[in-house]
Amino acid sequence: MDQSIADQQVSAKSVLSEYISLSKPGIVGLTLVAALTGIYFGNHGVMPHWGLIFWTFLTLGLSTAGACMMNNHYDRDIDQLMKRTMKRALAAGSVSEKQVFVVALLLMIIPLALMAWMVNPLAAIVTSVGVVGYVGVYTMLLKRRTPWANQFGGIAGAVPPMVGYAAVTNELGAAAWALFAIMVVWQQPHALALALKYREDYARANVPVIPVACGVYATKLRILIYTMVLIPVAMTPWYFDISGTIYLAASIILSAMFLFTAVRFYLSDRDSDMRVFAFSIVYLILLFAVMIIDSI
Repeated sequence: MDQSIADQQVSAKSVLSEYISLSKPGIVGLTLVAALTGIYFGNHGVMPHWGLIFWTFLTLGLSTAGACMMNNHYDRDIDQLMKRTMKRALAAGSVSEKQVFVVALLLMIIPLALMAWMVNPLAAIVTSVGVVGYVGVYTMLLKRRTPWANQFGGIAGAVPPMVGYAAVTNELGAAAWALFAIMVVWQQPHALALALKYREDYARANVPVIPVACGVYATKLRILIYTMVLIPVAMTPWYFDISGTIYLAASIILSAMFLFTAVRFYLSDRDSDMRVFAFSIVYLILLFAVMIIDSI
């Protein structure tokens, strides 16, 4: 093989890898897991035809990837100032800013039209609310201006289960709102724990997250309060007869473990504790998994 052709292939693979990284596949994966839970309960505990799942996952996944990519594009200047993000493709200048913008815009718009056609218009509308909320409201309007940005970002991040529910029902019932409420509250201790870990980075980039604007102690207190609020909110699927007593017991146990983790951190001298962040992910996955298992 000609060396120039080989170099071009390596370069193309490298660029593709950078684009995938900019789309934040971890966030896309969690989005699809949450949407699957909404699909399952929207269809009364039975998985719908694979075609509906495929088109919902494809369009929601691409729209989420586009929103994450646009977030990276808009934040490229502050990413250069933060140790955690300075090696991202846009911050490092390893990909074209204009090309990333175009790709991100297409990924946000085209899948929404496709979702309206192949799934239903309501699912597309709910997805668009999440995309606009994350990119427009959280990233562009609030993130650099107020420490309350995460509260609004949490609302946008809680949309995926509602998308899944709307995909199979073409409406938003009690189950959709219960899942939405869980994710709205859950995202707060999850995001605050990460913000504490990288508070110096945020301060360097002049991003007024809670740890920067209000201090470590105030952030630890908020993590504790949100985790306490999560306990009754996590019970709402049982209250609305979406899940049974097995889920109720599991939600109490998991929430108690989460609260124990938050209390231990609050009472400690540590300025950050990634165990809170890590357990928050485990908590959400297990909570949704038990919710599904209990309804079988």
